[in-house]
Amino acid sequence: MSFQGGTKRAEENPMGYIMLLIVAAIVVWAIVAYNSLVRLRNEIDGSWRQIDVQLKRRHDLIPNLVEAVKGYMQYERDTLNQVVEARAKALTASDQGSRIAAENQLSSGIGRLLAVMENYPQLKADENVLRLQEELTTTENQIAFARQSYNDVVLSLNTRIQTFPSNLIAGNFGFHAAEYFKAAPEDQAVPKVDLAMGAPRVQQ
Repeated sequence: MSFQGGTKRAEENPMGYIMLLIVAAIVVWAIVAYNSLVRLRNEIDGSWRQIDVQLKRRHDLIPNLVEAVKGYMQYERDTLNQVVEARAKALTASDQGSRIAAENQLSSGIGRLLAVMENYPQLKADENVLRLQEELTTTENQIAFARQSYNDVVLSLNTRIQTFPSNLIAGNFGFHAAEYFKAAPEDQAVPKVDLAMGAPRVQQ
């Protein structure tokens, strides 16, 4: 009875029926667009947590490495202090932007430390140092992979936020562009440590 009545009303007022369909389509699109933005924002949070796990592992390794090598590197206090200070800045950064900047500074410091260690052949005989170097290199690679995954999701979210018509939903519901985790230009290449005796041990 009601279906027949609705059909009859649609036949009597086709424009009203079309408008109803258009409004329904807009509402469905808005819901899908909103949910898509929420999903991307959650994926960014998840990707950042993966980076955070690896960064914490790096933070935990650095004091042990510095402690293990400082006895050999009496004339490299500045390099060691730079690494320690960069780690402290990364741990105390108040927001994501400053955290990314501090982590990039720490990456540069680690690269310099590994390079300077080439000048100390006796370190090659220290099993503790070699183990820490290997763990640090593995962690740096994992940070690079996690950073790439994070930046991919940031690209997707930022594209949705900046392009029409999804920018209408983003603007009205408070979605903001996320910040990329970019490495400093001099640190685009992940340090590679070759533990073979007599071979160059750090390559950019």
